[in-house]
Parts: sequence; C-alpha cells; structure tokens
Amino acid sequence: MNSEQMDLVKRIFNISSGELKPVMASFFYFFFLMSSYFILRPVRDEMGIQAGVENMQWLFTGTFITMLLIVPVFGYLMKRYQRQKLIPGIYIFFCFNILVFYVLFTFFTVPFVSIIFFIWLSVFNLFVISIFWSFNADIFSSDQAKRLYGPIAAGGSSGAIFGPVIASSLAGQIGVTNLLLISALLLGLATYFLKRLIKHSNARGERKLVTPIKGSIWEGLKLMIRSPYLKQIGLFVLLYTCISTFLYFEQAHIISEAFAVSEDRTSYFGFRDLLVNSSTLFLQFFITERFLRKAGIIFCLILVPVVASFGFLSLGISQSVIVLLIVQVLYRSLNFSIQRPSREVLFTKVSVREKYNTKNFIDTALYRGGDALSGWLFAGLSALASLQAISFLAIPLTVVWALSGLRSGRLFNSMTFNLDNNELQDVITKKSA
Repeated sequence: MNSEQMDLVKRIFNISSGELKPVMASFFYFFFLMSSYFILRPVRDEMGIQAGVENMQWLFTGTFITMLLIVPVFGYLMKRYQRQKLIPGIYIFFCFNILVFYVLFTFFTVPFVSIIFFIWLSVFNLFVISIFWSFNADIFSSDQAKRLYGPIAAGGSSGAIFGPVIASSLAGQIGVTNLLLISALLLGLATYFLKRLIKHSNARGERKLVTPIKGSIWEGLKLMIRSPYLKQIGLFVLLYTCISTFLYFEQAHIISEAFAVSEDRTSYFGFRDLLVNSSTLFLQFFITERFLRKAGIIFCLILVPVVASFGFLSLGISQSVIVLLIVQVLYRSLNFSIQRPSREVLFTKVSVREKYNTKNFIDTALYRGGDALSGWLFAGLSALASLQAISFLAIPLTVVWALSGLRSGRLFNSMTFNLDNNELQDVITKKSA
C-alpha cells in the first residue's frame, strides 16, 4: 500500500497516523479468527439439528457446564502468566484441538464425537472472541474505540464471508473433514497478527500486557455485583442471550420442518451466513463509526432490541422460511455491526481486572448460562404453546432488553473518567465496600 492509498484509508475511516498499524493488525487478527470459525459453523448447526431439535436444550446445558469448568482455569492462568504470552498460547491450544477433531472425524464415526464438537465449537466461539475484544480494550482508549471498532469489526465480518466461501468451494473437492486443517491454519495466522499487535503495544512502551491479572471467575462475579454499571451490562447480555436462543430454537424447528435433507439445511445455513456477513461488512465499514459518534451509544444499544420485537411479531404472524431469513439477516447483521461494537465500547471505561475477569465472566459463564436457562424455558413453553405463540410471548422480553440498553448507555455517558488503571479502581472498590 503506497502513501496515497494509506492517506485515503486514514481519511475514510478517521484513523490517525499512529493508529494505522495497530488497526490493520487487529483487522487481520479478527479476519483470520472469524475465517477459522465460520468454516466450521455450518457443520455445527447441522449437527445440532441431527441431535434432535427437541434435545437442543441439552446441548446448550452441556456448553454451559463446560464453560463453567473452563473459565476458572482461564482465571488461574491469567494470574500466573503475562497476557502477551498467555493469549497467543490459548490460540495455539485451540489449533491443537482442531487437529484432534480432524483425527477423530477421520478415523472414528461415533455420534458422540459430533456432540462434543458442537459443545467445543460453542465454547471456542465465545471464548476466543471475548479475548479478542478484551485485548482490544487494552490497546485502544474509549474515544479511539468509538472511531476504530467499526473498521476493526469489519475484519471479522470479512473473515465471516471468506470462511464460508472457502468451505463451499473446497468441501466437494477435499471433503468436509479436511476443512478442519484449513481452519487450524487460519487460526494460526490469527495468532501471528495477534503477536504483531502485541509487538506494537510493547514498542510504544506500554506495560499493560506484561502484568498478570489478579482474580478469578468469582472475582469477576464479585466485581460485577459491586458495580451498578457492570450489573447493568450483565443484565443486558443476559437478555440478549435469551432473545437469541429463542430465535435460534425457532430457526431449528422451522428449518427442520422445511428441509428434509441434511445438505439442504447446511446450504440454507451457508446462504444465511453469507447474507448476514455481507450486510454486516457494509454496515461496519460505512455506518458503525458514524452511528457510534453521531447517534450515540444509547441509540446503538437499543436498536437491535427494537428490531427483535418487530422480528418476533413477524414470526408470530408467519413461520415461513423467507420471514425467518429476513428476521435473522436483520437481527444478526445489526447485532454484529452496531450492537456488538457498542457493547465492547462499554468496557473501555472499566479497569484491566474488569476487562478480563468480569468481562470474561459475562461473555462466557453468564452468556452460556443464559443460553441454557432460556433453552429449557423454550422447551417448556413449546410443550404448552405453538411456535407462533412463543414469538408473541418474546416481545415483552425485547422491551425489557431495550430498557436495559437505555440504562447501560446512560451510565456510560455519566462516567467522566476512564477506569483504565488498577490503582484508581482499587480506591473506588474500597470506598464502595
């Protein structure tokens, strides 16, 4: 890229000279991370349906239990090791996991392997993406995040398009199992750009990534309980998981009835992901930064709950595949492009311990706990009411979700200082104790 092209990129995306290298590194870090994941995602969704739509709450419960077992281990490692060494090590560990599944799928045909893979990929997805955003919250300030999270998130959306394209192009030629090798390679490339981002941070003389973080999953829970701000974020995420799980379960029922052949269902999931990720990419490049700066954090947080309420109203009227597709594309693309970056901006005004301990608790244990709880709630409701009735029942929940977003945004705007150092947070914690 020559100097004129670099200047053009800076002007279009409002990036200063010193920010271009870390933004590009973060962009490609997220690009390869999401490419790796989205090669595997359609396979996971199909495995969930093959396990039986009436049993999906068990898969979500298994994911939640697995998450509860893993998060304390992560907290222990964060206390003992520097983040600049630990985080790349976590990605290398997941690369090894993918290679293990490659061996299992190649030499074994036990159905239980598919269930393990579904749970593993659900954990992998939340865990590595939570780490990605926590790491970026360390690198960029609150003001920078409002300008830069849109282009950075576009890297993930680009990868979410690239991954399915690779999968659909090569699956017939090399087989689905061999796609796991490509996924592992892409995750390795994500690790390379993560190390480039670490190198840039160290070159600026920052020491944030060197110091191990005190705390654990219980420390993260305690910090959340003590802070009205973090409790509100936790409630917002919990409501988001409930709404998303309801929509996911409705999708499973509608698609299982509409398509009898496994390949047709997988094709639908791939087409859905292509539409979602293409829409998301456009929005992240040209809309996200403008919305965050001009419309404000409150508007960005309540937009998706409002869209979800109309989506459930539509599904209550019609359970057709085309209505489901439209609702999913709108819901997911706006979530990825507007709400997710906005939610991550909320964590730029908390301490380093909260970014990793509390945020990790919210993004993993609380998130998957919400999945499991709402999965069983959906199963109970489906035994008593039709899918259309459940859609109407979900609308009041979207209203509560919107109110939570409103409260979270107001609390964010009322914070006049950035809690980005442990000393300041320690003082606040002691005063509130």
